[in-house]
Amino acid sequence: MNDAAETRTGLGYGFTAYLLWGLFPLFFPLLAPAGWLEILAQRILWSLVVVAALLAFTRRGFGGVKRVLRNRYQFPRLACAALLITVNWAVYIWGVNNGHVVECSLGYFINPLFTILLGVVILKERLRPAQWAAVGIGTIAVVVIAVDYGRPPWIALTLAASFGLYGFLKKKARVGAADSLVIETGVLAVPSAIALTFVATQGDLAFAHHSVANTLLLACSGLVTAVPLLFFAAATQRLPLSVVGLLQYLTPVLQFIVGVGIRHESVPGAEYAGFCLVWLALIVLTADTLRRQRANSRVAREKHAAVV
Repeated sequence: MNDAAETRTGLGYGFTAYLLWGLFPLFFPLLAPAGWLEILAQRILWSLVVVAALLAFTRRGFGGVKRVLRNRYQFPRLACAALLITVNWAVYIWGVNNGHVVECSLGYFINPLFTILLGVVILKERLRPAQWAAVGIGTIAVVVIAVDYGRPPWIALTLAASFGLYGFLKKKARVGAADSLVIETGVLAVPSAIALTFVATQGDLAFAHHSVANTLLLACSGLVTAVPLLFFAAATQRLPLSVVGLLQYLTPVLQFIVGVGIRHESVPGAEYAGFCLVWLALIVLTADTLRRQRANSRVAREKHAAVV
């Protein structure tokens, strides 16, 4: 496959992944009357089933998983990542099912800015002026929204922090998407089973106790989780990171549209102002990233020309 075909295929995978993630706010309310704890536990356990089945029927099998389990650096990082994604999923499910879709979308808008801060705090990276400007604008946006709410936007901040740290640990672990998801959900399997047992003892278990459609939808939560993740992994193998970075904004944009246009959540003027500031920060950040990439490409071409 030539480079152009690879790029087109990567764009298709990436667009599909972010489109599916953007439509998540339409899926989780369909799982009612299941509560957020049952939905979270079901999602984890069915994701394990789906990805384990996928590995079982591929040539690779579980060899990669076994290697990671024996690795004293990769496994602890994925175990911590599993805890972070549990927090992320729990807050997201609760937020979406309790009328906070717009605030959830804000969390994924500010996630790139939080990732930059991680680089400064943990990796001691030095930021370019445009990156500092983007972080500053994003901080002002959070303050504006916090003043409007009368409280910090905890849902958005928790989603951004948990997903940013999750991505950081996943990058450090350097494990493939399917192997990683099997390990993460495997770590969480026993706590999830305990959570479902607790829900059942309270008489609140919806799975197999409500309707066939509800039971099937809960079982599909694993497929809904695994498919976009695998598409995303395929996209990152075929596309430059700058393109993947641009595509990632599709998800919170769609979530914002779902929250305002379909779920009819109210967005006061001050909150709109905060969102506009966040979008401005992302425009500054994206423009700087693209400019930096063009400069690096030009330097690479000049070096290649000099060698030739």
